[in-house]
Amino acid sequence: MRVFVTGATGFVGTAVVQELLAAGHQVLGLARSEEAVAKLTAAGAEVHRGTLEDLDRLREAALAADGIIHTAFIHDFSNMAASAATDQTAITTFIEALAGTGKPLVVTSGIATIGGLEGGRLGTEKDAPNPETPGRHRVRSEEITLAAAARGLRASVVRLPTSVHDKDDHGFVPALINIARKKGVSAYIGEGRNRWPAVHRLDAARVYRLALEKGAAGTRFHAIGDEGIPTRDIAAAIGKQLGLPVVSIPPAEAADHFSWLGHFFAVDCPASGTLTQEWLGWQPVHPGLIEDLSNGSYFGDGK
Repeated sequence: MRVFVTGATGFVGTAVVQELLAAGHQVLGLARSEEAVAKLTAAGAEVHRGTLEDLDRLREAALAADGIIHTAFIHDFSNMAASAATDQTAITTFIEALAGTGKPLVVTSGIATIGGLEGGRLGTEKDAPNPETPGRHRVRSEEITLAAAARGLRASVVRLPTSVHDKDDHGFVPALINIARKKGVSAYIGEGRNRWPAVHRLDAARVYRLALEKGAAGTRFHAIGDEGIPTRDIAAAIGKQLGLPVVSIPPAEAADHFSWLGHFFAVDCPASGTLTQEWLGWQPVHPGLIEDLSNGSYFGDGK
């Protein structure tokens, strides 16, 4: 297939591009900068210049592709409503371009859309998103995508866990490490029993490819390696690598200690990928988050 990939030079998108090329697909990657153009060219992908806001360019690429994997998202935590609106408009543009073709559209969402389930049970692919969770900015994007299955395209959603980890990660875990360095302690909130799911980005990339190749329309897939790591274990692994005390922060002080990250570090969102493994024939094979933290690759010379 000739696959249009948004976010093609991002942390997850880079791995998706590599996975697709290794499997024999052609990749057309969205690039908004000269640096992105250079990265895509070096990887062996074609380049499509544009941004998520440039709907004409998105439509043009969609019409030229055999399928789309949408990994891009504007992570502006100061205005997530605008970021969500941009995401939804881009997805709608793809749907309009692919309607009636039977082509695949794979859209990114997050496990955080289903956090806080009753009884602390594992979330599954069949759980609908909850607009009251920290991942609420992804809820409408999920709904738009899955509804598009009725319009003659093979639309599906890949939910990513709270931590997608590997070298060059620039998400939540590096933010926790930076906070620990700044504060002089590696902290968790309360008893630290709330759980984060995680996946190695190379395992996640394979879920995207398999969803593209054979995922059923209207399906949610979970790219889950670790189903739920207690946050105190994450803090302990960080503290061990940095040689810092590991401490509990009262919930009332979490916002002060963790800033914007406190809201996310407090969520309990364990999740299962069992159905995804069954449907796609996928198994996570790369290291888990604690192993990745323990091998030192997250700490570099600044340890």
